[in-house]
Amino acid sequence: MTLELHATPEEVMRGVETLQDFARAQGLPEKTIFGLALALEECGSNIVNHALQRDAQKQFQVLIEHTNNAFVIELSDCGPESDPTKAAVRNPQAEDDDLPGGWGIQLVRRYTDEIHYAREGNENVLRLIKLVSLSADEKKLRNKPKLSTDH
Repeated sequence: MTLELHATPEEVMRGVETLQDFARAQGLPEKTIFGLALALEECGSNIVNHALQRDAQKQFQVLIEHTNNAFVIELSDCGPESDPTKAAVRNPQAEDDDLPGGWGIQLVRRYTDEIHYAREGNENVLRLIKLVSLSADEKKLRNKPKLSTDH
């Protein structure tokens, strides 16, 4: 599913709610949904605030998909080139001289398994991947022997 969102905080939250509904319909555990929603909110907020400067006339895209073993969120925008994967890994304990900001990418790293950035033409494309496993019931259904009609 692909969403076209305007560069506003409200639209970011609309994207988060859509992701949550879709992930629940796919049977993902609530803990996984929480992490994915937080990752989308952080990345979407960065796009809105930094890349698109809260210009509600501008839009960005969010692609959400679920495959057999992964849940993927892909965000793309036409803002200035910005690779969040180059942000340094920070100490989980804040120091007295820490500057605000820069913590969002740490949360995204915590709740996803892979983060890929590419500059494609004039777009930033950020791909977040969370590996998911099948539930026990899904595994049983997939491994159930097929009935043979040959006699």
